[in-house]
Formats: sequence, structure tokens, C-alpha cells
Amino acid sequence: MEQQGQGGQEAKPKKSLSLNVVSSKEHRGFGAGSIDLSQVSPVIIDGDTAIIDVGAMHAKSKIEKGIKFSANKEDVPNGRKCWIVWIAVDRNEEGSLYGGATACEMLIDTEARRGWKLLADHVNRLDYAIKRRFMLDGLDAEEKAALKKLLVEHNQEWWDRSSDTLKQALEA
Repeated sequence: MEQQGQGGQEAKPKKSLSLNVVSSKEHRGFGAGSIDLSQVSPVIIDGDTAIIDVGAMHAKSKIEKGIKFSANKEDVPNGRKCWIVWIAVDRNEEGSLYGGATACEMLIDTEARRGWKLLADHVNRLDYAIKRRFMLDGLDAEEKAALKKLLVEHNQEWWDRSSDTLKQALEA
């Protein structure tokens, strides 16, 4: 059955999300050098709770909405520590697994509607996750436990196939 848009016109299929990256390599036409972000998911950790929030891909997660961010920590003296964790899903001969995970710190003061984060750090950490790196050393025991619980509950088989590097990084 054909989908129809407004006015009876045929609806165009949605394009997948991709990011065009500029590099020193010679560009070979439209879309060359693009990175597919469809295998990356942002997880928000707020205290002892970890949730997948795809809005974080564009700085519009539930905790970021309505917050004015600053690059100066001093602007958010009453902020609570929260994290965005970029999770990259990879695949091997056995199936899918968690292939990369990097954590980025934020401070959020919901009452004052102020926050702190370093955008460049968030972009670099996203890139590191895509490159299948693990950088979770800033998380405390409670935050590690929340992330591990989410990953295991989301897909036990993916967790089982994931590297020991990830599993050791999330040990409290």
C-alpha cells in the first residue's frame, strides 16, 4: 500500500540520520565521508537512573530542555551532576553488541534553568564512541550501576557479547 502525503501526493521515504564530516581526503561527491549515526544512542544518567533519551542527540533530552548552558562551571553553583553516555552498537559474527561507550559530564540546575557542559567534549566523546572506544572513568559507583543495569535490561545478549573492557569499566 502506497503512503500518501498531504493533498494525495505520494509521501517520500524518510532519509536516515547522517552527519557529513569534512576531512583531508579528497571529496568524491555528495555524501562522501558521511558517518552513519543510526548505531549510536545517547543515554542520560541522572543520579541512580539511566534512560535512553534520543533527544540528547540534538541537546534536547528531557533534562536539557529549557536549560541555558554555559561553558563556565561557576555559572551553575547549585547544579547536580548528570551524564550523557554515547553508546555505539557494533556487530560481530555472533550478533550485535555494545561496541563503544563514552561519558560526558554536565551540571544541571533545573530550578535556576542553568546548566554547564562543554560542547566540544561532547562532540569528541561521541566520535570516540563511534570509533569503538570506552571512556567511563568519570562515573561513580552508583552511576556505573545504573548504566550497567540499563544495558543489561535493554538487551542481555548484546551485553553478553560485549567486550570485557566495558564490563570491567562498569564494575563498581
